[in-house]
Amino acid sequence: MNFEIYMRRCIELAQLGAGNVSPNPMVGAVIVCDGKIIGEGYHQQYGHPHAEVNAIHSVLNTFGGNAEALLKKSTIFVSLEPCAHHGKTPPCADLIVRYNIPNVVIGSHDPFDQVNGLGVKKLKDAGIHVTESVLKEECDFLNRRFFTRVKQQRPYIILKWAQTADGYFAPEDNSQKWISSKSAKMLTHKWRSEEDAILVGKQTALIDNPQLNVREWIGRNPKRIVIDRNLDLPETLHLFDKSQETIVFNSKVTSTENNLKFLELEDFDHYLPQLIAYQLYLMDVQSLIIEGGRKTLELFIKAGLWDEARIFTSQQFWHKGISAPQIQGKLMEQSHVDTDTLRIFANQ
Repeated sequence: MNFEIYMRRCIELAQLGAGNVSPNPMVGAVIVCDGKIIGEGYHQQYGHPHAEVNAIHSVLNTFGGNAEALLKKSTIFVSLEPCAHHGKTPPCADLIVRYNIPNVVIGSHDPFDQVNGLGVKKLKDAGIHVTESVLKEECDFLNRRFFTRVKQQRPYIILKWAQTADGYFAPEDNSQKWISSKSAKMLTHKWRSEEDAILVGKQTALIDNPQLNVREWIGRNPKRIVIDRNLDLPETLHLFDKSQETIVFNSKVTSTENNLKFLELEDFDHYLPQLIAYQLYLMDVQSLIIEGGRKTLELFIKAGLWDEARIFTSQQFWHKGISAPQIQGKLMEQSHVDTDTLRIFANQ
């Protein structure tokens, strides 16, 4: 049996849950019997059944009275260690034991304290053969947001901006001028649907009056976050239309008005990115896109507080303007989006 083929299918299934399962991880499961896939499942929505449950139920629904006999001679592949604790749903490890599935193949270990190694232990104690770390690197990358939140107690942070071919980021006069293509804009809205929150600074809110939603894509709108130290932004901005949850980090007040939350930070002059990241962690925000101006982006870059940078470079030459931020990172991917070049960097 080629374990990697089935684990890659687990990863494909898991990705279908993007944008819907946070703060849980994305997980896919495949059940194989006699060299054939007889059941599949993935974690579809936070609070709903996990991947293993959906995969087992798919076998039960498809094969009826023969299902349990098939499960007793099957292998279940799971991209993440089955849970061993009662959370929103019962432990998946218990379900695997209950149906006497003799072999389990796992991609990543779950670093969450109530699972970490305990799912594997529960399976092995029941006499189940467990194979671990199949396509571990790919499975870890799939859940980089979840792992960052659990291990570092902060969201996974993605920087995003567009720049011209000669390295300019915005006009000098603070006017609004579009750089990237329509296709790049659509992709950006897809990315927004996959992350928990999106952050901008005060100047971006004033100059661009952004909606920060996914109107160019079908999916969930992220939480909107703006940094406005002295609460100077006018209430007429799109950010304050209460159409989606919005958080305003400021130095004056903490209050909540429907979907609008004002959150006071005690110190704006020291460790501001760290304070924002920790507050978002406490609010179960697992991932964050920063689409702010240069000042906001550099605030997080200088703090070393970013995980990915997604940079569109257009074919335009401006010859003058505000220079784009500079980062040091590992180039993970380069592709073309319409007339733009997209480069994705990882922070090392």
